[in-house]
Amino acid sequence: MGSKARVVAVSVSETKGVQKVPQQVVRLVQGHGVQGDAHAGPWHRQVSLLACESIEKMQRMGLAVSEGSFAENIATSGVSLHTLPVGSVLRIGEAVLRVTQIGKECHTGCAIRQQAGDCVMPREGIFAEVLVSGEVRPGDEMVIWPVRRAAVVSLSDRGYRGERADACGPLISEWLLHRGFAVDYLLLADDQEMIVMHLKTLCDEAKVDLVLTTGGTGFSPRDNTPEATRAVIEREAPGLAEGLRFFGLQKTPRAMLSRGVAGLRGQTLIINLPGSPKAVADYLPVLDEVLPHALQVSFGETMNCADEA
Repeated sequence: MGSKARVVAVSVSETKGVQKVPQQVVRLVQGHGVQGDAHAGPWHRQVSLLACESIEKMQRMGLAVSEGSFAENIATSGVSLHTLPVGSVLRIGEAVLRVTQIGKECHTGCAIRQQAGDCVMPREGIFAEVLVSGEVRPGDEMVIWPVRRAAVVSLSDRGYRGERADACGPLISEWLLHRGFAVDYLLLADDQEMIVMHLKTLCDEAKVDLVLTTGGTGFSPRDNTPEATRAVIEREAPGLAEGLRFFGLQKTPRAMLSRGVAGLRGQTLIINLPGSPKAVADYLPVLDEVLPHALQVSFGETMNCADEA
């Protein structure tokens, strides 16, 4: 798992520049922020967060402050939030946020500084955008994922020639974006040499963490994705491909016709997905259950798999 923190308080204010009022629950809205909060909107500072460890620094100075005093929406404990890199992903229940800014300009005349005597928010507060909506309550666990890069490689002769719009690539890209990945997108022909070249570039030069291919996994003479993937990977991960096929069989017997494979080249995980938008939409929730842990293990970020089983 990623680093973990705990939500201590959630707060809202209808006016900017004042302390926020703690709530029993708040709703984070994708692309907007905290529902009913004055700072919400279509910008990069949709949600503000501050660690209770930072608030305690002010309390030790004799200031009568608590959660919400610094106009933060979410107060946490367990992690020094201001040390997180921009781009880090925060998952709280169903809600997913991405860190967009560390600290901010201090407004010396604001009500917060006047009432609290100091404002730790410009130094140690962080800001985030909402990628996936969800409710947040005090006591919720917050899992922190590092910045990840992914590439989506869509394989289609007709798509490459501009004769057909690619439906699967954008679908997968959107899914990855909502999980905090920075995403590169490629549309290639069903040409084995071309696929091999680009996969090697993504792994060895771009050093992306994850490559999801779509298309070219069937029985057609031009379905070359599995062969190209096997020519690139250094270690196969058959359980991923078998698991996707097993899940697909619950939907349609045709899932057994998929020849998709999965494996690792260095620390890059490559997974072949089908070229059907419906199949892709069905398979992505399955990957949601295993991808975070798979990427952590491949990067050596967790070694206690038995303890987490």
